[in-house]
Amino acid sequence: MTAPAPGHVAVCGAGVIGAAVAYFLSQRGAAVTVVERTGVACAASGKSGGFIALDWCDTSELGPLARASFALHAELAQAIAVDYGYRRLSTYMMAARERGAVPGGHRMAPPAWMDGDAAMAGLIGSPATTAQVHPARFTQALLDGALARGATLRKGRVDSLVAGGVNVDGETIRADAVVLAMGPWTGRVGGVRALPRVHGLKGYSVTLEAPGVPPDAVFMDYRLAGGRALEPEIIPRPDGDVYVCGMADLQPLPDSADGVLVNDAACAMLAQAAGRVSHGLAAAAITRRQACYRPVTDDGLPLIGRIPGMAGAYVATGHGPWGMLNAPATGLALAELIVDGRAKTVDLRPFDPARLPPART
Repeated sequence: MTAPAPGHVAVCGAGVIGAAVAYFLSQRGAAVTVVERTGVACAASGKSGGFIALDWCDTSELGPLARASFALHAELAQAIAVDYGYRRLSTYMMAARERGAVPGGHRMAPPAWMDGDAAMAGLIGSPATTAQVHPARFTQALLDGALARGATLRKGRVDSLVAGGVNVDGETIRADAVVLAMGPWTGRVGGVRALPRVHGLKGYSVTLEAPGVPPDAVFMDYRLAGGRALEPEIIPRPDGDVYVCGMADLQPLPDSADGVLVNDAACAMLAQAAGRVSHGLAAAAITRRQACYRPVTDDGLPLIGRIPGMAGAYVATGHGPWGMLNAPATGLALAELIVDGRAKTVDLRPFDPARLPPART
């Protein structure tokens, strides 16, 4: 027997995971209120690379989720009448040094635009297996799709879960079901004791103004003069921006996305690494310096499903670096679980929050 469709679902968080949950819930006829404290795609969902891959998660339990999501990305690009930068990519691995050349040189000839001092290591993804979206535009497109079907967006701080709903800025929003999708801030919601730990992993990124770079993503093995190894990612976008990320930071998670601080030196290092790939990138102006926190769990797998011991309460967070990739299948599977009583798109058992001990005792 399937569960009756809930009359109203409150989705807490307007990042890509919350937007995907809202999109598919509204598509299945649920009334949805999305609650967001700061802004749509204000954190990692607006500051990620937007890189997606078919088979890069095949060696982990994420494999089926990623494959289902990669296919859904292609379907959504056709179904949503908004250009949010979806396109297929070729993806390369390169090696570079802060100073000097890489011993051994190229293993294969690089594309013509990669005319810098980095050495080509090989092709690691083709247009059949790797693609991209503009993350903020994709998140907004999903949310707009939900709003067009009657969902509402409410600005406010989620204080706690309460019986029959969620407390927002001291007022209770009544709901038949509540979904917590607040990224690394999910664990700070009051009234929830059974959730495992979700922490934030900080990283930096820059965008460079470099029109004309073809759809070739680059993952780098980059060594600083002192020997420190970095792994920058370079992702050109159709609008002429080139996105570069790859610096980690152990700073604690602030109270909200508004409090995230940007380190200019880390951003400059990323731009310098990109400049080793091509002379065009070396001369490109930095148009944006950013930082964000990706939500991470203790075992590296997301939390997707019912919150133990709380009727009508669900969670979707902890996707780490694969939130943009896995948002569609997460949203659809959770919508199925809430509306139909079980997920059909993908087996959610590996992501059951009950698999890990609760953070609060």
